[in-house]
Order: sequence, then structure tokens, then C-alpha cells
Amino acid sequence: MRFEFATATRILFGEGTVSGLPDLARAYGKRPMVVTGASPRRAAALVAALSAETFAVNCEPTVRMVAEGAQHAQEAGCDVVISIGGGSAIDAGKAIAALATNGTDPFEFLEVVGKGRALTAPSLPFIAVPTTAGTGSEVTRNAVLASPEHGVKASLRSPLMLPRMALVDPEMTYGMPPEMTAFTGLDALTQLIEPYVSARANPLVDGLCIEGIPHAARALRRVFHDGSDREARRDMALASLLGGLALANAGLGIVHGFAAPLGGQWKAPHGALCATLLPHGMKANVAALRARAPEHPALERYATIARLLTGKSNAQVEDGIDWICALCEELKIPALRTWGIRHTDLPEIVNRAAQASSMQANPLPLTREELMTVVEASL
Repeated sequence: MRFEFATATRILFGEGTVSGLPDLARAYGKRPMVVTGASPRRAAALVAALSAETFAVNCEPTVRMVAEGAQHAQEAGCDVVISIGGGSAIDAGKAIAALATNGTDPFEFLEVVGKGRALTAPSLPFIAVPTTAGTGSEVTRNAVLASPEHGVKASLRSPLMLPRMALVDPEMTYGMPPEMTAFTGLDALTQLIEPYVSARANPLVDGLCIEGIPHAARALRRVFHDGSDREARRDMALASLLGGLALANAGLGIVHGFAAPLGGQWKAPHGALCATLLPHGMKANVAALRARAPEHPALERYATIARLLTGKSNAQVEDGIDWICALCEELKIPALRTWGIRHTDLPEIVNRAAQASSMQANPLPLTREELMTVVEASL
């Protein structure tokens, strides 16, 4: 058995921990840049306390956006980058910190649509403060960037991009509306399920997933219906963190394999795509495993997931899938057609998904026909 486990240098978790950010940040640099998300006012007090340069990211980050951010950081002489926001702000901050020291043309380093060169210089010190509970980006080594001219999302990826600090304060998520809570929460749950059945699963990741799935399972409905439920907000912040640790070290699978090309071409929230695809992706994997690899350990892992989700010791694989379907219905998860995706788009979506990096960690390769069943059922 051989595996690697890498994550942020330091992780701080708990209510109120964000109040220590100004003092903590001074250990990494004297001239910070703060990357804010769609609600920059939530970071206003921290920005003032840090006397920081700011860079706003009000949508999912694009290649051009992070190039501009890296140039801004260089011109302002920034020596530490701090992201305060959701996954978009955190991914943008990671990319800006990396490009500021390696050259500001992202296409030199991007996967799929770029030259894929390795980063050689350490990023500027990067601190992540998530304000949503879903992406786990605060502990991963990549930044997902949209390239509108190519109609795809691609990753800037390197161990040199791992954050120096992840500061996860559940209080920062208290203002999330129900829809965002649902989308990001189901992304977090997906990122606990897919690494657990991944072809790259390992014992450390297994423990994170087994711990994280019940937190999400017991909290998601509660926090959707009552955003002021402090215990449920804490559970989801922890589930998101554990999912980020898991995916960074075991990869993902079919759901994220589809979400990348879909999100690159249509303006749909990443979490909404994952939520729609999750039960159908699980169903397709289980059917393929039973047909072609009935002794594969992922089948028993899907049964374990069912028990963790339902809390029933005798739950079977289908019980877990049914539980996810019921959750998606209760949380009002929209179908793919909501975002303008049509049946005629599906063959090209399948072609792109088959080549996605996340698909490479799926428990087993799926045929084009099997992949098509997933998007057809999600439409």
C-alpha cells in the first residue's frame, strides 16, 4: 500500500476563530491582498483591520480575472494573499498567489487548455477563510478556472498552491440563504461520497469520509429549513472541510467529471450541478460494478454510505440512493434543463466528461452509454 496525504500547513476550526485573522496574517506578510467573494461587505471589517489591498471576485473565477489579480498583487507589492469568501474567491486567491510568483499568464500552467507546465516557485503565502460550507477549497492544491473562449473549466494545480492556513469559522456561513445552503451542502456531501469509493481511496481518506458523511446527513435538512441552527452550521462547515481533505488526496469521480464541462459551458452553480447528478451517478456506478466487477470493494463501500446516510445498520445500497433522491427533492434541486441544457447537447457533454480529470478516479471506467444514462436522468 502506497499513498500520499497533503493539505494546508495549518487548519484552525471553530466559532470565533476568524477574529484572530489580523494577528495571524502578520506572521506571513506585511502587505496583504484580500480576495473577496460575491458579498464583499461580509469581509469589510477584516479588510479594514488588515489595511489590505482588495480584489473582488463576484462570479466563478476566469483565466483573465486571476491574471489581472496576479498583476495587481505584483504592482501593489503584496506579500500574502487572503481569500474571504466561497469556493470562487478561494480558488481565485490560490491562483493569484501562485501566478504572482510564477508569471501572470495562466495558460502556461493550466491543464487541458494550457501548456500544463509545472509551477516552480512557491506561491505567495495564502490564507483561506471560507464563508460557505461546500467546496473544501481551503485545503486543496488546485484552483478551478473558467476559460469562456474554450467553453470549459480547467485546473491550475500544484502542491505549491496548498494554503499556509485554512481558517474555518462556522459563524462565517450564518448568512447563507437556503438555496446556496442546499447547493454548497450537497457539493460537500458529494465530496465525501466520491473519494470514499474512488479508485485512489486510502485509509486516511476513508476515515475522513466515514466521519464526515453523518455530519452532512444529519445537518443538511436542518440547516436548509433553519439557517440559524448553529449546530447544523457547524456540522456542515466540518463536513465541507473533511470533504476537501478527502478529495485533495483521493480524487473524485463521475459527478465532478460531468460538473466540470457543464459548468464551463452553462452558467449553473457548481453545487447545483453536483446535487442534480449525484443520485444518478451513484446509480450508474453501482449498476456497472454489479455487471462487470461484482467483487469490487466499492460495492460494499456504497452499502456503507447507505448506512451512514440513513442511520440504519441494515441499509442496502439502494436505500442510500433513495435517501439522496429524497433529499434533493426536499431541497428543491433543479434539473439540468433549468440551466438551458438540451437533449441535443448531451452527446458532446458525454464526450467532454469522459476526458475530465475527475473521471479518472471513478471506481471503474464507464462506457459512453452508461455516461449517457446519467445526464439523461438528470435532464
